[in-house]
Amino acid sequence: MGTHDSFRDRISHRRIPIVALVTYGIALLAWVAIVGRWLPMPGGEMDAKTHISDPGVPEAMALSNGMAGIGLYLFMWGVMMIAMMYPSSVPLFRLYSKTLERTTTAGKAVRVGAFLGTYALVWTLVGVVPLVVNALVPIASLASAHGGLLMGGTLLLLSGYQLSPYKHRCLRYCRSPLGFLMSHHRPGVRGAVRMSLQFSVFCIGCCWALFAFMVIVGSMNIVWMAFLAVVLSLERTVAWGEHLARAIGLFVGAVGFVVIAISIL
Repeated sequence: MGTHDSFRDRISHRRIPIVALVTYGIALLAWVAIVGRWLPMPGGEMDAKTHISDPGVPEAMALSNGMAGIGLYLFMWGVMMIAMMYPSSVPLFRLYSKTLERTTTAGKAVRVGAFLGTYALVWTLVGVVPLVVNALVPIASLASAHGGLLMGGTLLLLSGYQLSPYKHRCLRYCRSPLGFLMSHHRPGVRGAVRMSLQFSVFCIGCCWALFAFMVIVGSMNIVWMAFLAVVLSLERTVAWGEHLARAIGLFVGAVGFVVIAISIL
């Protein structure tokens, strides 16, 4: 009981939110790089009818250029994940920083840096998944030939997961950074890496279906990226986030059925 009280005292102490400012600054730079098209694109040729924001095009371009293309794609994906995921994770980053009150400034910077870096690295590696899927089933060709069925099926997948108990179990961890730190806190740099890995798993469990939808509508479609970033941030930070997740599940499920019906008729 005494340990928990001490822990709460440390994270309730107010201070200038430097960690929050740094995190928001990094996310802002990522968004500027994306919107400004500063990121090096995976090589490859596109015909006049295709665009980098079209479904499956970035993945196809990356795969057509071997390891260099894959590396550029993962870099691009990692920047996208920082832009989309860092802002909604600021409450956890701040709370973790506040548990390090008795650590030197350098020690705190290393631990917080390890936490943020591990989080970004895990989300970057998630970019391997759309590449593997596209290697097995070319999304661009499928979207061109059966766009309605692909979109409808993806919406039903998203709906089913949004309403599933696993989604809401992971979402509760993402929505309760204090609870996560209370149950998973570990000391030292290795502890920071381990906690970040554990939190990343919950984040992936919470958001993977939304990102699957993003890949289907176009992983470099900036409008959809911004919209989904707002949705997942609201799910994770506002009081009615869990209700929003369920409402989205019901809505996209209904839309999915309509899209499939229209495609079949």
